[in-house]
Amino acid sequence: MIVANRKKNVRQKRNRRMLILGLGSIAVIIMMTLTIGKYWIDIYDKYKEKQELEEKLAELQKKEKELKLDADKLQDPDYIARYAREKYSYSKDGEFIIKIPEK
Repeated sequence: MIVANRKKNVRQKRNRRMLILGLGSIAVIIMMTLTIGKYWIDIYDKYKEKQELEEKLAELQKKEKELKLDADKLQDPDYIARYAREKYSYSKDGEFIIKIPEK
């Protein structure tokens, strides 16, 4: 009986240890899965942000080219004079400005 009780106690202790070890392993696996999932979500968010920023960069580069062309045109005195006459209705001496409405 004493030997049977001892074997029973040893078996119970071993079963408790295995249960604790199993629960600990499951907890570690869950924590690792959550951590890896969080990193994947962060990576996906950064990928989306990168795509949006690349699109914005392309738009800004296009606008920069247009502004450089305008800046180059503004170096030409003839262009400045023509632009001022068209945009602000300036006229040369002796000229009359007649606006025709657009349809």
